[in-house]
Parts: sequence; structure tokens; C-alpha cells
Amino acid sequence: MAELMTGLKRSHYCGTLRPSDIGKEVVLCGWAQRQRDLGQLIFIDLRDRTGLVQLAFDDSTDREIFNKAFGVRAEFVLAARGVVRERSSKNMELPTGEIEIEVTELRILAKSETPPFEIVEHSKVKEELRLKYRYLDLRRPDVQDKIIYRHKIVKVARDYFDQNGFIEVETPILIKSTPEGARDYLVPSRVFPGSFFALPQSPQNYKQLTMLAGFDRYMQIARCFRDEDLRADRQPEFTQIDLEMSFVDQDDVMAVAEGFIKRVYQEVLGIDLATPFRRMKYAEAMDRFGSDKPDLRFGMELVNLTDALRNTEFRVFAGAIAGGGAVRAINVPGAASKLPRKEIDKLTEWVKAYGAKGLAWTKLNEDGTSSSSYEKFLAEEEVTAVREACAANPGDLLFVVASDDSQVVFDTLGALRCEMAARLELIDKSSPNLLWITDFPLFEYSKEEERYVAKHHPFTSPMDEDLDKLETDPANTHAKAYDLVLDGNEVGGGSIRINDPELQQRMFKALGFTQEEAQNRFGFLIDAFRYGAPPHGGLAFGLDRLVMLMLHCDSIRDVIAYPKVANSSELMTQSPTQVDEKQLVELGIAVRELNEQ
Repeated sequence: MAELMTGLKRSHYCGTLRPSDIGKEVVLCGWAQRQRDLGQLIFIDLRDRTGLVQLAFDDSTDREIFNKAFGVRAEFVLAARGVVRERSSKNMELPTGEIEIEVTELRILAKSETPPFEIVEHSKVKEELRLKYRYLDLRRPDVQDKIIYRHKIVKVARDYFDQNGFIEVETPILIKSTPEGARDYLVPSRVFPGSFFALPQSPQNYKQLTMLAGFDRYMQIARCFRDEDLRADRQPEFTQIDLEMSFVDQDDVMAVAEGFIKRVYQEVLGIDLATPFRRMKYAEAMDRFGSDKPDLRFGMELVNLTDALRNTEFRVFAGAIAGGGAVRAINVPGAASKLPRKEIDKLTEWVKAYGAKGLAWTKLNEDGTSSSSYEKFLAEEEVTAVREACAANPGDLLFVVASDDSQVVFDTLGALRCEMAARLELIDKSSPNLLWITDFPLFEYSKEEERYVAKHHPFTSPMDEDLDKLETDPANTHAKAYDLVLDGNEVGGGSIRINDPELQQRMFKALGFTQEEAQNRFGFLIDAFRYGAPPHGGLAFGLDRLVMLMLHCDSIRDVIAYPKVANSSELMTQSPTQVDEKQLVELGIAVRELNEQ
């Protein structure tokens, strides 16, 4: 039977005791990491969120306490009173390894069954099992540390923005559905049968309205929801550090954002970042790295071969160029001997996920010989031109992608250069690499919808010099938008917003919305802007991704207390689940199979 805490009040955390505490009487509470029975001596490692400390029990001192300690097993919850003393057999790998607690009172507050896996750091247990028993997984010190670091980052955010004049404003979780981007999570209304709220994909409309309301500087640790397919750095529910400012331009917003990143690295990790961060225009990033979130910690920049091969008779390259696309390459230095043909064949299949139909390659061996999948189809001068353009040397491996869709070439080689850098361990991880990407396109063409859609969102302001292109040349209209890239990952993004109702209507029209559609979706915002909207802009940091990258984790699941898995379910509570018929009736909802007509 579990004992009570009556008369015992915790005085210290386990991991905080040091030799300076020798002689003190302390009361500790926590979980038994392990028990070691040495006959007349028993030792128990007691663990809480600050670390662990050794409890010592001597058969000759108090037989009753000794017998109680004998029955303790892993993960029993204990309270112990005792005196701090010097440890005879020291463990200098532990912060508390020079001392131990001579226990004078022990209570077993709760017993534990044998857990499904050992509660130790850096467990090799499968993720599915750990997430099913996440409350046990969270007891592991390395997992707890990540959640504690996340807490520290959030605290720095609140302190920094408060000290810079920002007001934290909570925006609604149940909002109007304004579909334009990812799918909304919908919430049925019992009071209004047949009507639905949506969960916010971001607080975008509300933070703009907060500027219109005169708050000038807004921030929020905001929960956001998107019903989309998952990957390592994406969850259906996530958290943003969201901010908006009035009477500013993009340099003002970027400066505030840089100040926050500099401070959070300094206070949380002790790393002093140089500011201002480097800036690169979107067009340059795509041309050189094939990505709007380029990783600059290694080379392998894209090489444009279109001009060198413009007159080639090789059908694959010629067709891509004639179709208005491109032929580009990357040079993987020293990889000719490191990547066997079998691996290259696997990569040829791998790139198809990015839309490429194939992958051309050339191996330049150290002995001066070479092998290639395509050079036999080129004229000798074309082979020379390709190798010279790629600055190829003996030992290098060249990859070439051709497509009549330049975006496919960018996507494929942008991903391939990162894959090769990771495989060959070419990435310089010695310090964070931060970069602003600016001058984004305002629109991108959606083949699925057969229309132009907003690259960021419909409230992003066009560049002043591109206002005349809004209706006539959307493909070449640029936005006052900016993304912050950390080690090849977007960690923040924002823009200067449209505050002119007439310009906003032009934007909706360019996106293909009729005036009625725009009013139905965004009427509350359109109406509000008639009452004097200040110039404003903002940015949102992805908190989960920022923490993941700062702590060098592989997945944002590592830094979220209770994450979802790839199919959007939560293994611990086994949600989502079906609900009672009574609940559905109250909401006026009938469930049917998807294949029913």
C-alpha cells in the first residue's frame, strides 16, 4: 500500500546537491532509477527532472528502513529524508557523484509495474513504443531536457518582445474558415446546425486586425493547425512565435527578428551570433542552390548547362531546352570512388519523387578514366563544355537533370545536393548558418487549380515597382516578403501587408476571386480596412522547428511533449476515435463511408 507524504516536504531537488551541502538534512522526492543490493548495503539512484543522486542504506543502522529499500524496484515513487555525506566511491561523471544521502526515513509513495522499456538516456527503443507510453518516455533525462530548453526559448521570446514594446494578445482558436492554402480542420457548431468553425492555420487575419485596432506591436505564442500530410519537421498542430508591427518597413521587422534570434542563442546556448544576417534574393537562391531555403554550409552549387548544350542533338537535353526548361548539374567533389553504380541507380529512382524523369551522371576517376550515362550522346566539345562549366576534377561525380519544367530541375538538384552533403558528411556544423531570403514572387502557378495562387498569402503587399504588373504579368510580380533560413530550413517568414482596400481588391481579383467570393471569405477584413488601417507587417517563427534545429534533433517530434505520428494520430491516447451517436445527433452530423454516393 502506498504511503502518505504527511510530515515530509521536499527541501531540495536531486540533481542540485553538491559537496557544499555535506552535513545538511534534506528531503528528496522522485523515481527510483535503479536499486543495487550489496548484501549489508543497498544503494538507490533517485531521479527527478534535475538529475539523480544516490541514496544509501546500511543494514546495521535501521533494519526497518533497510528492508523497505530492499523492496524498491525501478520507477517506484519515493520520498526520503536523510543527511548529505561524502561518497566513498565517487562517480565524477555525475554532477552529484561526490556525495550521497544517508537515509533516515523512506516512504514508498507509489509502486510501479515493470515498464515496457528502460527509462534511460538515449534509448534505442522504437519510436512507436516510446510514443505509446509517452508519459514514461518523457521521464528520460534527455527527453526532458529538450522540453525544458523549449520552455527557456519561449521565456526568452516573451521577455524579449515585452522589452521591445510588444503586447501579447490571444487570438481565437475557433474562427471562420477561409480556405486558401492547406486544408482547414473544421469544428461543427451545435448552436448553428450545418455550420462550422475552423481551427486557425495561423492568426494572420486577427493579427492584422490587431494592428488596425491600434496596438502597434503584437506578439503571441500561437497554436496553429493544418490538415496536411506530415514529415519529419511538420505536425498537424504546431506553435508559432507570432508578431506584427505597425508603421514599419521590412527592414524594421527583420531587425527585430534578428535581435530575437541573437538573444535566444546567447541566453539559451551561449552562442553569440553576428548580426545583421546575410541576405539573398529569391531568384539568386533558386539559381545557385535550387531552393528558397538554401543550406550554405557546403558547396555543390547548381551549374546552368542550358547555354552550353543549346545546340545539342541529344534528345533528352534538347527537348528540355526546347520546351522552355533547363539543363543543370551539380558537382559532388571526391564522390566518384565513394558512390558505387548501385547507389547511383537508387538515386535515379530517388529523384523521381521530385518530378525528374531520370538522373544523368559522369564519374571522373582518379586515374584519368571516366564513365558516364550520357556523354556518348554528346559531341566532344559539348562534353568538354559541361566538364569545364562544372569545374570538374579527377575524383568528382557530376549529376545532371533536364526537364521542360525548370522548377522540377530546381527541386531535384536542390534536394540532391543536400542528400549528397549528408551522405558524404560535407556539412560544416560548427556554427549556425542564418540567411534572409527576400524578393519572393507574389504568385505561383498551381497546375492543380489552373490559376495563380498566393506564394505566401493573399494579404502580402506587392513591391511598389511591380504594382502595374499585378493584373498583366503576375509571374513577374514580386512581394515584400522575407523568410529566415537556419541551416537550410525555414524557421521564420513574413511580409509587409496590404493596407489599402483598393489594392487588396486588386489582389483578390488577380487570384481569381470574384468580388462576391472575396466578400464571403474575407468580408470582415475588407470592411475593417475601410476604417483606417496603418501600414503594417510581421513575421512568424516556427517554434517547434526552431527548437529542433537549435538542439540538433532529427524531428520536431523530439521537442514536442505529446506529438502526432505520420498519419496524424496520437498513439498514447489512440486518437482520433469515433464518438457516440448522441454527440453526432446533437451536431446534426451523419457519418458515411467515403465510397458511398
